[in-house]
Amino acid sequence: METLEKNLAVVKTKIVEAAARSGRSPEEIHLVAVTKTVPPETIQKAVDLGITLLGENRVQEAGKKVDTVKGNIEWHLIGHLQKNKVKAAVRLFSMIQSLDSLSLAEEIEKRAAEIFKVMDVLVQINIGREETKSGIDAGDAVDFIKKVSQLPHLRIKGLMAIPPFKEDPEEVRPYFRKMNEIFQDIKTMQLKNVEMIFLSMGMTNDFSVAIEEGSNMVRIGTGIFGKRK
Repeated sequence: METLEKNLAVVKTKIVEAAARSGRSPEEIHLVAVTKTVPPETIQKAVDLGITLLGENRVQEAGKKVDTVKGNIEWHLIGHLQKNKVKAAVRLFSMIQSLDSLSLAEEIEKRAAEIFKVMDVLVQINIGREETKSGIDAGDAVDFIKKVSQLPHLRIKGLMAIPPFKEDPEEVRPYFRKMNEIFQDIKTMQLKNVEMIFLSMGMTNDFSVAIEEGSNMVRIGTGIFGKRK
């Protein structure tokens, strides 16, 4: 069995096990394969093995891959989005997982309206309040979402977070738990243009814990494609 196939089998097994521990079906968990620096031919192999969601960190890099990789796939932007890249991002991606400011939301609204597209977005929460990371402060999430919900060409589909990195994933559990609380609270509000469907959290090091705490979308790069060169 090739390394890629083996890696994918390991990741899927861990998803099944974590879902079982949280009393959910593994079908509820969406696996996003993170393709940063991964060449198109390797991504194609992953798609041929059943991957349907691909996550890119950079708009420019995605531009070189989107037309090359074939299959029934969706591309999600999972990295920070600069306003000067929004026009391209709206055309390339099915979802932007990293909405982190009102000015960015307004630019997405403008560019999506130009091509008559309604753009699915996740609101990124800076759950660890880290200066090096993008995202809305957890305390501002509801007000922010209410403002964005007024923009007709955006659909808020949930939340995304990158908690502080810890060697021991158990140390990250409180951040995931807090994210799920925020997610569930907003879900009950029934806001216009807001469907709390996806809670995107958990990466190679900590995705099992994230699933146990309510994540239904995990973003795995190294676990699938190996360490980046």
